[in-house]
Amino acid sequence: MSCTIEKILTDARTLLDRLRDHDSAAESLIDQSAALHRRVAAMRQAGAAGAEQAHDEAANVKDVSKLKPHLLLSQENTQIRDLQQENRELWISLEEHQDALELIMSKYRKQMLQLTRGGKDEDAEPVLKVHQAQSVEIESQIDRIYEMGEVMRKAVQVDDDQFFTIQEKLAQLEPKY
Repeated sequence: MSCTIEKILTDARTLLDRLRDHDSAAESLIDQSAALHRRVAAMRQAGAAGAEQAHDEAANVKDVSKLKPHLLLSQENTQIRDLQQENRELWISLEEHQDALELIMSKYRKQMLQLTRGGKDEDAEPVLKVHQAQSVEIESQIDRIYEMGEVMRKAVQVDDDQFFTIQEKLAQLEPKY
């Protein structure tokens, strides 16, 4: 085994390259461990906050479970009735707005027709026919909207009836205390 200076230098360079690779790998591991440490700390903080929230929710569930089921159903029933009343009011408001919009549009069409008639009497008839056709189309759309509203009202009524019958059956099945 002959040891030459060149072989020693090449071995030294190889060892130096390996040492640099190991050093960069160690730096990378240090950075990754620091990032993991930050994530774990954040998870611990979130876990502590989540545990408190879960404890509060469990306490609320225990409080609610103490109430009798028919009390919960009656509360839900009142909420449903309030929502139904609000729905009816919104439907009435929608119908009023549609009527007002139709009135405004008809007046606008009449004024536009009068303006066009004032300048050219022969051109007013085609515009009048177009406006009449559009009025008929709008009226048919309004009728369809009213029909859809009636269908929705009937669906709500059927749903309410089914809900009340189910609620009555549940009340009959519930043991009396």
